[in-house]
Amino acid sequence: MKKRGIGLGCSWYGTGYGNGFPDVSSAFVEIHDDGSATVLTGAVDVGQGSNSIFAQIAAEELGLESQDICVYSGDTDATPDSGTTAATRQTYNTGNAVLKAVRQAKSSLLDYAAHEFSCPTSEGIELKEGFIGVKGDPSRRMPLADMVFQARLKGERFISAESSTARSTPVDPETGQGAPYWPYAFGCQMAEVEVNTETGMVRVLKVVAVHDVGKALNPTQVEGQIAGGVTQGIGFALLEELELKEGKINNPALSSYLIPTALDVPSIEALFVEDAECTGPFGAKGLGEPAMLPTVAAIINAIDDAVGVRITSLPATPEKILQGLAEKREGLEK
Repeated sequence: MKKRGIGLGCSWYGTGYGNGFPDVSSAFVEIHDDGSATVLTGAVDVGQGSNSIFAQIAAEELGLESQDICVYSGDTDATPDSGTTAATRQTYNTGNAVLKAVRQAKSSLLDYAAHEFSCPTSEGIELKEGFIGVKGDPSRRMPLADMVFQARLKGERFISAESSTARSTPVDPETGQGAPYWPYAFGCQMAEVEVNTETGMVRVLKVVAVHDVGKALNPTQVEGQIAGGVTQGIGFALLEELELKEGKINNPALSSYLIPTALDVPSIEALFVEDAECTGPFGAKGLGEPAMLPTVAAIINAIDDAVGVRITSLPATPEKILQGLAEKREGLEK
């Protein structure tokens, strides 16, 4: 017999390394005389799309397109340290460092342009769609590339190196209050599962995932992060188990350490709530690990809803479910 159930899982997650550990990211930026810009950062893009985000941040601030930004990352010989790609920190931490560096280089450029256009202050200068000029006066503008090229002829370069440190605080030992991580991400997911009471097999039919992302700088990547997190959460809940004996891993291959395949991925409805984080780059915060956490609780609760078996250790294997069903029958018989 197959029974269906629905479960809910919620999470909050503090991003970054946490108070008491240096959580610093750095970035180097240069605006070039071909109208492009280069961003150097030690952050490594492992598939989550951080390089695209850094390009978007720089392009937005400079009035350029993302394709005008070259992001050079992860070279310990040439790029500044940006910490590890972990703790859901790159969009927030390194994104802030990139934004600070871009703004500093931009400030130098605007000051130079104000002088060239005989504008009283740099506040009267704007960068827009690859052009630089006096606000409100289309006749007094020129391609950004031309302005930077002229500056180069005079020995000027628009370069900046900046760092960003996570804004965490210690925890009060008396009250337990504080912000040991910052910012915090929140999520809620619902899962529908089907449990085979004869085999103990669980099939996840659908997951609806709603996450607070601050401001979604790239909605497509946000949806991808949520889908990837949910898929990893399914593996966490139902499949993945490291077998250790006397310090030796007994299942080191993917034939014995099981992970979800494409056929195991259910319908995933990815939704996000935008509430801009005032300390994040253009309001953004991270979403890497938070997308995985509620999935586990939602699936375990859905199994309980379907067959009345509470799983208390992961993964929820068929053997554990069958054992739970047997114990439930024995309890009823008594």
